[in-house]
Amino acid sequence: MLRDAVSNIIKLHTSLQMRTDARIRDFPLMQSPVQMTSILLAYVFFSVYVGPRLMANRKPFRLNIAMIVYNLSMVSLNAYLVYEFMMSGWGTTYTWRCDLIDTSNSPEALRMVNVAWWFYFSKYVELLDTVFFVLRKKQSQITFLHVFHHSFMPWCWWWGVTLTPVGGMGSFHAMVNSAVHVIMYFYYGLSAAGPRFQKYLWWKKYLTAIQLSQFILVSIHISQYYFMEKCDYQVPLWIHLIWMHGVFFFLLFSNFWIQAYIRGKRLPASEDKPKLNGSASEHITVVANGKHLENGNAHHHTNGKIVMGKVKEI
Repeated sequence: MLRDAVSNIIKLHTSLQMRTDARIRDFPLMQSPVQMTSILLAYVFFSVYVGPRLMANRKPFRLNIAMIVYNLSMVSLNAYLVYEFMMSGWGTTYTWRCDLIDTSNSPEALRMVNVAWWFYFSKYVELLDTVFFVLRKKQSQITFLHVFHHSFMPWCWWWGVTLTPVGGMGSFHAMVNSAVHVIMYFYYGLSAAGPRFQKYLWWKKYLTAIQLSQFILVSIHISQYYFMEKCDYQVPLWIHLIWMHGVFFFLLFSNFWIQAYIRGKRLPASEDKPKLNGSASEHITVVANGKHLENGNAHHHTNGKIVMGKVKEI
């Protein structure tokens, strides 16, 4: 029995290697699903169990400078991704309709392979969002939606770039996601910089709308496939999965919108207790990826327990 199981695993691994796009096969973290699955399982375990318990009896770290550097670095990385996606086809040769995958080794096709991997890798860098929350004892911000979104995206993209040659209309959602993250991380960077930047954050209420808009845009774009008279996209399964992904996350984020902005269940109440320096506590808002947008000095939980979607009433 054990021998058969091992044999089947080896066959699956060999099959994956044979099906993997040869142009991306030798990139880091692309050799086996075991590597990326292990990293993501460790991330979830740290987020919901190890991290909160390690910080339970410790004071929260003040990481404002690190957060500013991190967020602005993510702005630069995502801006680079948008530019490379545009130069790899979306701003040059693609029609924005039935764009097939270029499986050649042309400079443009290889550029698309490279930017697709960097997009995939950026999802691991984004796991630091949660690490900052844990170290600053912001457990209420580590919701189910936050953890699921951060772990599900890189896991799906590994299978996407492994089983599907990179490029074509299936890469549109990655470019849109990168563009949205330029805006979001720019906001987070300003927010972490302190109260002197609050006057520049008047547009915070539009962040959730921007996130919802990306899922609508991606779903509409990929839905063209079902209404075209003919589109010979090489891996139709990837089209179906992207459409389901867009609709699924639109529903999740819409539920967040309803809970946060209509029913008011996810917006923590502002407290009037003075801080040690005598200033009043500052307002916190939330966007749909489960992050509380703050200036770095908001209140935190001290019991070390993670709150997976549980929220305060106001």
